[in-house]
Amino acid sequence: MVVDDDDVIRQLIAVNLTLEGFQVETASDGQDCLDRVLDVRPDVITLDVMMPRMDGWMTATRLRDGEETSHIKVVLITARAQEDDKKRGLGIGVDAYLTKPFDPAELIQVVRDLALTARSR
Repeated sequence: MVVDDDDVIRQLIAVNLTLEGFQVETASDGQDCLDRVLDVRPDVITLDVMMPRMDGWMTATRLRDGEETSHIKVVLITARAQEDDKKRGLGIGVDAYLTKPFDPAELIQVVRDLALTARSR
């Protein structure tokens, strides 16, 4: 599942992952993600941090705290590149932290690795 409030970035990530063979669902913000996550049941969620209604920090926290969602792999993709931001993400329990602008090849590799880990559990 690709979660980003920016239509262009959301579609860029979705297209890149689709071209690599992933089945991709999208959400426009954290609340939309949480409303749909149990129906979609993604292996991996790419999650922007700065979004309306519910930001990525809160969304990741709720995913980690949820009994049915705590196992989902989470990749934060954000313009927030400060070390404190990275530590905050890792403290929440996200599986990877990428900064914008991101390298699409790196994103694909991170998602591929996390999806393989998720499927092997």
